[in-house]
Amino acid sequence: MIIFGRKIRNRYLLIGDVFLTIVSVLASYVLRLELVVLFPTYLSSAFWMLGIAIAVKPLVYYFFGIYRRVWRYASIRELVLIVSAVSTASMIVSTLMIGLFALQVFVGFPRSILAIDWLISLFFVGALRFAFRLMAENKSTAANGAKWKNRHKLVLIIGAGDAGAMVVRELQKNPQLNMKPVGFLDDDAEKQNNKIHGVPVIAPLAELNHILRTRHIDEVIIAIPSAPGKIIRLVTETCHEKHVPFRTMPGIYELLGGKVSFSRLREVDIDDLLRREPAHINSDAISSSVEGRTILVTGAGGSIGRELCRQIAQYNPQQLLLLGHGENSIFEALLELKDTFPDLSMPPIIADVRDLNRLQNIFRKQHPSIVFHTAAHKHVPLMELNAEEAVTNNVLGTRNIVQVCEDLQVERLVMISTDKAIHPVNIMGATKRLAEMLVIDAAHRTGRAFSVVRFGNVLGSRGSVVPRFKKQIAKGGPITITHPDMKRYFMTIPEAVHLVLQASIMGTGGETFVLNMGEQVRILDLAEDLIRLSGLEPGKDIDITFLGVRPGEKLSEELWDEGFAFSPTDHPDVYKVDSDDSLKTEQLNKTVDMLIQFSRQGKTEKIIQLIEEKIPGSALQTETPDLTAIT
Repeated sequence: MIIFGRKIRNRYLLIGDVFLTIVSVLASYVLRLELVVLFPTYLSSAFWMLGIAIAVKPLVYYFFGIYRRVWRYASIRELVLIVSAVSTASMIVSTLMIGLFALQVFVGFPRSILAIDWLISLFFVGALRFAFRLMAENKSTAANGAKWKNRHKLVLIIGAGDAGAMVVRELQKNPQLNMKPVGFLDDDAEKQNNKIHGVPVIAPLAELNHILRTRHIDEVIIAIPSAPGKIIRLVTETCHEKHVPFRTMPGIYELLGGKVSFSRLREVDIDDLLRREPAHINSDAISSSVEGRTILVTGAGGSIGRELCRQIAQYNPQQLLLLGHGENSIFEALLELKDTFPDLSMPPIIADVRDLNRLQNIFRKQHPSIVFHTAAHKHVPLMELNAEEAVTNNVLGTRNIVQVCEDLQVERLVMISTDKAIHPVNIMGATKRLAEMLVIDAAHRTGRAFSVVRFGNVLGSRGSVVPRFKKQIAKGGPITITHPDMKRYFMTIPEAVHLVLQASIMGTGGETFVLNMGEQVRILDLAEDLIRLSGLEPGKDIDITFLGVRPGEKLSEELWDEGFAFSPTDHPDVYKVDSDDSLKTEQLNKTVDMLIQFSRQGKTEKIIQLIEEKIPGSALQTETPDLTAIT
């Protein structure tokens, strides 16, 4: 059959609709008149209504798309569609019938017939289609029922929500998978002892250990795509302990977006990897400090710098200056920020912090009130090979920023530092410690609110372990780690930025702030977490290999020197280090001048020797790093 030149696939439904339309109209008259002797009086209107209904209703159903649906997958959405289509068709029929009656085309027309016909049509159209679904499901069940009798895996589903229901439905429809769902675990008390698609919700998640111990379970499926890391970690660790395989169900947007590739990887949220609660944020205090001010961020194209810009932009600054040396990264940051904050003034400034004259011109023109200094070289192995660059960028660049902030009376300066600055064993950490000293010294000399924020490794930043591990997992492994006992403090990029913003309002001058980051995390544990959170098994799906400790690395880091106390601040997750081991102003300036001179002369040995003499607790190594171990 053809309607407007388009073939209707569900031709049997169309035939059924025409037949049931006739039945509906006649049944409406019969129910209304009860076959009384006056029925012949109404035959004229009945024939008119039959003709109009047969012409109108299938046409309306067609335009509503009812004949283009696969009814074996019908759901509530299709039920709503049926109600809409039938109601629209009935309204059109009613309008035509009332109009013809008003024109006296026929006599004897009880208008309640229209309501009765609508109800009967609604029932017939819905029943016909859901009968198709029932027959399709029964046919599938009959054809595949015997397969369930074969040996199949007994599967426990974590999460009795929409995702869990979808997993069960698919397992039931596809017996060839040889997986039979035997129960759900869910913490929702209202779901306990209920059934979803015939599968019972047997216990809350806390009972997982007991269930795996007392019942035969072949596999566990985590069907909570948005589950926090602690829930997934609980499930994966329990399954690992009981030697029960598990897998995670990716979110539908990950499937549609093509993010799931190798063995159906689950996209791991960076917060999943934290073994503590994220830091608390005091947004009101930050807003009052930033709103209406001109803010400058150095290194605005980097991971920390860009996140700083994102968060600062939320607090309505008058102007946000994006300063960076890499034009591509600044351009990308600007495009991203403009999409979210189209009305905010964000001049992109391409400049090198080592160029003092350029910085002076920028500061004179823009007059920033607050400066966040994130620009620095950070990769330890690369800086071991390029000590001269580390000195000029991290030390000279910081001195230039400090100088222009002093000369042009910038209210606040916050410098980003690292835990590698404590007892440095590498060039990167040593140069950051000298940069800290320059900021603290300027704060003491001028009384200005210049401060340092020191934190550990940042999860997810460019070049950090998590993106590298994720790439290695996507390739099928192995994950490469330097040493099984290597430990680091970790935080997320948003946390690091929150800390920086908190420090910007708490600092009065000369403080070094650190975050309460909990205990250090073994890199090996982090890698295993990442593998398991991706739905895979360490050592089975993804191997882990050890390369050996690289020159310039320590097995663990520190946030402050031993013997120095730390005190709480107004923020529960931020501490202030009470230490004063910086070089005196004259000695500091002389040391920095000599380091810059050695850098320009390419005298790496002299740089290392001078740093070891001047920085407390430093123990720089002279061994050249192995380039193959960097990646």
